[in-house]
Amino acid sequence: MSFVITVYVPGAIVMAADSRQSLIISRRESEEINKVRAVETVNSDFVYKVFLLPKYNAGMSVFGEFVLDRVTVESHIKRFQEEKLKNNETVRSIAEKIHDFFSGQFPSANTTFHIAGFNKVSGISLPYVYTYQNINKELRRLNVKPGTENITYGTSWGGQGDIIANILGIKLIKEADNPVKKNITSQIIWDSMPIQDAIDFAVYAVRTTIDTIRFQARPKNVGGPIDVLLLTPEQSTWIQRKEFRGQFL
Repeated sequence: MSFVITVYVPGAIVMAADSRQSLIISRRESEEINKVRAVETVNSDFVYKVFLLPKYNAGMSVFGEFVLDRVTVESHIKRFQEEKLKNNETVRSIAEKIHDFFSGQFPSANTTFHIAGFNKVSGISLPYVYTYQNINKELRRLNVKPGTENITYGTSWGGQGDIIANILGIKLIKEADNPVKKNITSQIIWDSMPIQDAIDFAVYAVRTTIDTIRFQARPKNVGGPIDVLLLTPEQSTWIQRKEFRGQFL
């Protein structure tokens, strides 16, 4: 499990995630009764779930099933960039190619992606935020009002999202058989949120999830360093990103 969040406000998109990789290992408890027990364990606190595509002023994050065909999604994303992306990609075309690549290679993988960035339309930089759920092959744009091209601002998260949802007073309410997020407490005014506040909110959401899970009697499946990527019309910047290191002497 993971916790990944994308915040989109006027002027910027912020993508953040934790670094923990959890695996479910099956163990045979008895040869006589052929009983198998599934055990969830922390495999690493140093996986990358947020990725920068500097050539396209775009970013990508991933949550859900992370090891596909015994290889991490990170490796598959690197291969995807080398094999599938050309010089003139847009955020939309990258999202569509993510759909085609992962649905073709791993059709049953329960993996979800956020793809975000800025592209110019008639000389104006516009934000694009997409989500792709591989298990049901659904690709949709998040930052527009349904059925229109009118840009909206807000946030979307995935993975272990119950903690931040409870803090913000958000519940999933079914409307016409479709689950819809409803904020039942004081709303956040995303339309006027400064970029620094968007960064702070993304870090707060991941940090709070990590710290709360630490004390709860539940699997510790969110943790490790927090990576934060900032996307603006002018450039893409790592606000914080874990780095490789050697042994401390």
